[in-house]
Amino acid sequence: MTTTATPARHRSLGDHTWQDQAACNPTEYNPVDPETFFPGPEEADKIATAKALCAQCPVARACLDAALETGDTHGVRGGLTEEEREPLHAKINDRLDYSRVNDTLAGRDVHLTKAERRAVALAGYRQGVPVERLAWLLKITDEHALKLYRETRRAIRHRQIAEEASRAASAGTGATDQLGRDDFGTAA
Repeated sequence: MTTTATPARHRSLGDHTWQDQAACNPTEYNPVDPETFFPGPEEADKIATAKALCAQCPVARACLDAALETGDTHGVRGGLTEEEREPLHAKINDRLDYSRVNDTLAGRDVHLTKAERRAVALAGYRQGVPVERLAWLLKITDEHALKLYRETRRAIRHRQIAEEASRAASAGTGATDQLGRDDFGTAA
């Protein structure tokens, strides 16, 4: 039996069409009370009900991403309560999801964190993406894209210099610098 994982589909900037597929979207055949997703801190039964609906939702990841990207701190979103999302909100700018980076390089208009934007610049530089294309992908000016490429080139060069220095230092601690058994003398 072959199992394949479907690739992540990230929502585009300003795209809210995913909400039509949400398990919490009330319809004639799915009468969901929206208040279920805004329980009080002591309403454990409402929290459990909301999380159960989120667990079967096909767009829970998009919902969580939207809540984190917009700073939404109210209610149960993407299967997490306000308190559970709080540490994620604090770390959102450090998120580095390579599927988002790849989607951006493929031309999709995906919301990126600072770390993901740096990764797009690095990948673009390594793949030879023209400055104009990088500017278009990141929605920045050509001058800013050129600056990102210069910073990337400088960071790569500094990393190479540090690695060479580290290799040289470890090569310098060869057999002459290693202590052998006889170098410690004998016990009295």
